[in-house]
Amino acid sequence: MRISMTEAARQLPELARLADQGEEIVLIQDGYPDVRLTPTRKALNPEEWDKAIGEIQRQVKKKNLPLGPDAARSQDFLYDEHGLPK
Repeated sequence: MRISMTEAARQLPELARLADQGEEIVLIQDGYPDVRLTPTRKALNPEEWDKAIGEIQRQVKKKNLPLGPDAARSQDFLYDEHGLPK
């Protein structure tokens, strides 16, 4: 679908929905194609989301990675023993 910028401004929610469903949306400015709307992610339903998160957690556990530094102490090298900047 090709649509002018002016018209697209009035229909943005609908155009975003169409782009998310896979339709190619091209915005026209001064008679030339200027912008293409594309979805940045595929929406997952809650079951797919839980399954994906669970799979990531299983893969991380399988790698048995060492614990990293404590985020609360990660900037300690910037300060002396009195808590003042070095």
